[in-house]
Amino acid sequence: MMKLLLLEDDTETREHVSRLLRGAGHVVDPCADGQDAILLGTTDTYAVLILDRMVPGIDGLGVLKALRGAGIRTPALFLTAMDSVDDRVEGLETADDYLTKPFAGSELLARVAALGRRPPMADVATRLTAGDLEADLLRRSVTRANVPIDLQQQEYKLLEYLMRHAGEIVTRTMLLENVWSFHFDPGTNLIESHMSRLRAKVHRGFDRDLIHTIRGAGYRLDA
Repeated sequence: MMKLLLLEDDTETREHVSRLLRGAGHVVDPCADGQDAILLGTTDTYAVLILDRMVPGIDGLGVLKALRGAGIRTPALFLTAMDSVDDRVEGLETADDYLTKPFAGSELLARVAALGRRPPMADVATRLTAGDLEADLLRRSVTRANVPIDLQQQEYKLLEYLMRHAGEIVTRTMLLENVWSFHFDPGTNLIESHMSRLRAKVHRGFDRDLIHTIRGAGYRLDA
């Protein structure tokens, strides 16, 4: 059983999702307004946040950014009709997962369960290091030889994944599935463009490159 926050302005959908989640044994706090979601998210403790992106006023993306800014690191799932690749990429810059409407109830329950199984922050490492590169997972900040590196949200997620697999070859498929939560190839230069910007920032001012392209295989971060 988990306690879940649900933001959904459509009454029929909100009631349907609430029944589905409660039927699986969860406790659900439903709300239809982004301001109410922020209030609940900052005053109560939840295992997973389920947020619609298309609500009047403060939408789900705004709610999640506000909660992240307040230090709330609860795993979040966007449940939305916004289904373009650009929408999903933008959503996954902030959220942990993205499910489009219409959806299968069994898939929603499976995704919520997967997010709920993530260990509490107290039980996981709060700092990653690879040579002179260091990532603070709580502050979501990165330094190299104590020099701060300013990264965008998705660049940070990409670097974090590379650091967790330092010394290993990371394939395009691994990045799509674990950094963007895409289980298909969108057929764009999504990875290449993010990787190019990330490498430029990590390598700027240093003699040695840490991130390497392994031709025909993927990428590798060498400590």
